[in-house]
Amino acid sequence: MYDFLTGPMLWVTFLVSFGGLLVRAVMYVRGLNWQLDRVAYRPNMKYGLRGGIISILAFIIPFRARLWRVRPGFTLIFFAFHIGLLVTPILLEAHNVMLKEAFGISLPTLPTGVADVLAWTCLVGGLFMVLRRIAFPEVRIITTFYDYLLIAITVAPFITGLIARYEMGDYNFWLMAHIITGEIWLLSLPFTKLSHAILFFMSRMQLGMDYGIKRGGMKGSDMAW
Repeated sequence: MYDFLTGPMLWVTFLVSFGGLLVRAVMYVRGLNWQLDRVAYRPNMKYGLRGGIISILAFIIPFRARLWRVRPGFTLIFFAFHIGLLVTPILLEAHNVMLKEAFGISLPTLPTGVADVLAWTCLVGGLFMVLRRIAFPEVRIITTFYDYLLIAITVAPFITGLIARYEMGDYNFWLMAHIITGEIWLLSLPFTKLSHAILFFMSRMQLGMDYGIKRGGMKGSDMAW
């Protein structure tokens, strides 16, 4: 079972996950319509790219955008959660051993203590994400079971990984559960709201290009809107 999950199934998981995200990104770009959006993307690419990059940076740097300054506590939790979610799976030593065996590549690894802290941060962050959806009416009103399910899918690899890490119960069982939940999470990326892992950057770039061209560098020009 382990050989299958870390061999053929891992290949399929990576191909579907990253291939699917690439398809979503291409479809997003192909879906842009300068006439409908009233944004001359190609003719004013320089202004658009500048606005797009500024837009992305404003939202990936803590407290840069006003949105992050309104609720500073949530901002810290949000960024800690996503940093742990991104860094831990990529730089965990055990994962790099598996990558080395499956694909012949490896990356720098985190010290065990740092990896543990990041994993626990993800669990605490996931809990706060749930509490936020319960506590704030403006979020609760648009929350469905589907949203809670996605949070569960996201934190499940960390729960099972920590249980296996501390050898609580049957180690082999929890190791298999960790691998399976991790692959479920990866497979969910292109097909669910978790696709915001790539579409967030696409949408921020689009909005930034809109502002950079129509309300930024091209404002006051003889461009016809």
